Amino acid sequence: MSQPKRIALIHALRHSPPPIEAAFARLWPGQILMNLLDDSLSADLAREGALTPRMTERFLALGRYAAGTGADAILFTCSAFGPCIEAVAADLAPLPVLKPNEAMIEEAVTMGRRIGLLVTFQGTIPSMTPEFPASITVVPKVAEGGLAALDAGDTATHDRLAAEASKALADCDAIALGQFSLARAKAMVEQATGKPVLTTPDSAVLKLKRLLGA
Repeated sequence: MSQPKRIALIHALRHSPPPIEAAFARLWPGQILMNLLDDSLSADLAREGALTPRMTERFLALGRYAAGTGADAILFTCSAFGPCIEAVAADLAPLPVLKPNEAMIEEAVTMGRRIGLLVTFQGTIPSMTPEFPASITVVPKVAEGGLAALDAGDTATHDRLAAEASKALADCDAIALGQFSLARAKAMVEQATGKPVLTTPDSAVLKLKRLLGA
């Protein structure tokens, strides 16, 4: 029986811990999960409108703190901060540091050339789209009002808005859900579109399991 791994989960939205914890419970139970949350990151990014050197410094501080607790790997769950997370990965190499989307994108590109990207946070689109290979056509769609509904605790409206918005992506080969918090709407999006739907938590957990030799 292999020793459980200590996985640091770093979040910029307070909605992110439950879906990743649920994915671990289902796909790789028994690991030691550590949640670090700074929910001012997304608000600051929305206000500043761009990633700044100061934002990268904040990510480096979070990454170094997580590494200092003895983490075997770090998973960032905030998809609008790609370059900041790359800086952490370079800083802490060879410790596995995963961007929230990388595992899902690796999976998505095996499913076709036209991938729908459904998000509830507009800032995710400019950060995440370049992470796909140039050969892939990414079709972005924002589920308007979804994040506000989630912030208000109205999960039913969040899921309904996600499913309705996803109908615009029904001509894609597969649909990638760009927020960890969107994972809860997976079944409704599948139903609305009839297409395979990938979630960031499931793909990330399976990649970590492979990377850490479980």
